[in-house]
Amino acid sequence: METIIKAAVDRGASDIHIKAGDVFRARIDGVLQPLTKQRLTPEQTKAIAQKLIPVEEIRKRIDTLKDYDCSWGAPGIGRFRVSILKQRSSFMVVLRVIPFEVPSIEKLKLPRVVGKIAELEGGLVLVTGRSGSGRSSTIASMIHHINSSLNRHVITLESPIEFLHRDLNSSITQREIGVDTPNYEQGLRAALRQDPEVITIGELANARIVDTALQAAENGYLVISTLHTPDVTSTISRMIGVFPPEEQEVIRVRFADALEAIISQQLLPHVGGGRCIATEILRCTPEVREMIRDRRRVSEVNGFMEANRDTLGTQTFEQHLADLVESGVITDEAAGAAGKDA
Repeated sequence: METIIKAAVDRGASDIHIKAGDVFRARIDGVLQPLTKQRLTPEQTKAIAQKLIPVEEIRKRIDTLKDYDCSWGAPGIGRFRVSILKQRSSFMVVLRVIPFEVPSIEKLKLPRVVGKIAELEGGLVLVTGRSGSGRSSTIASMIHHINSSLNRHVITLESPIEFLHRDLNSSITQREIGVDTPNYEQGLRAALRQDPEVITIGELANARIVDTALQAAENGYLVISTLHTPDVTSTISRMIGVFPPEEQEVIRVRFADALEAIISQQLLPHVGGGRCIATEILRCTPEVREMIRDRRRVSEVNGFMEANRDTLGTQTFEQHLADLVESGVITDEAAGAAGKDA
C-alpha cells in the first residue's frame, strides 16, 4: 500500500482512491487514473482502512463505521486527509494529499492582494470554491503569511488538521474537531476566550456556526473560513440563505458590516501539465456594504470588482481568466469551460 501511495504522490496526485472491487486510482492533474491492475478484495480494503485509523478504540469498532475522517502520515511518503466510507457494504478510502511544506501565497501564484487581506485586523474573510478547488491551500498560505510577518495568536479549527504550522513570529494553535474540541460551534465559542487575533474555521456548515462567526468578526477578530460556493455573488446569497426567511434581513445587515473580503477560486489545467488557480476577489468598502444590504443591488458587485482592480486589487473570474490565457498559462478552451462553471 505505502509503495503505491508513494508512487502516486511522486506523480503529483492530489487524491488517491482505494475501493473494494476496484484498482488503486489517483487524481493526477485533475484526471482520475488507475495505478494498479489487481482489484482489491473487501478484506484488503478493510485492512487498509484499519491501518489508516489513528485511534485504537475506533479501529476495534471499524465494522460499525459509516463515515469517518482523520489524518494519516508516513515518513518519506507524506501527510493525508483520510475519508473512510462504506459503499455496497464494503469499505472505500479516499486520501487527500497534504504537502509537508506549507505553501506560500507566492508559490500558489495567488494575487498579492491576498497577503493584504491576511493582514487585516478584524472582520470576516471567506475563501470559497467547489470541492477540490484548493481552498485549504489558500487558507494555509494566508496563515503562513501571518505567521511569517506578524505577531498574532492564530487559532485554527479543522476536521481533520491538514497543514502543520510551526510557530514563527506568530503563535499557531491548531485544534482538531472530535479530538481537541467536540465540534465547530463549541470550538469557536471557546476560541473567543483564548486570546486570539485570528480564528480560522474549516467550514461554515450551518446557521449556528455562521452566527457565532459573525459575532467573532463583530467583536474585532479576523475570522477566515470557507464555503462550497463557486463565486462571489453566490457566496453572498448562501451566507444569508442559510437562515430562516424571518431572520434574513437582520443577517444581511450583520453580514454586510462584518464582511471584509471574499476570495473565490477554481483549479484549472496548466499548459504543459499541473494546475493553476483562477480567482475572483471582492474587498469590502462602504459602497459594497450598501450593495449587500440591498438585495436588489447584489448584482452590482461584479461591476465593482471589475472596475476597482487597479485601486483595490479586486477582480472577476473573467478578468483573471483573460490574464491567464494571455500569459499562456491556460488555453482558451480551459478558460471557456471555467467561465461556464463560475
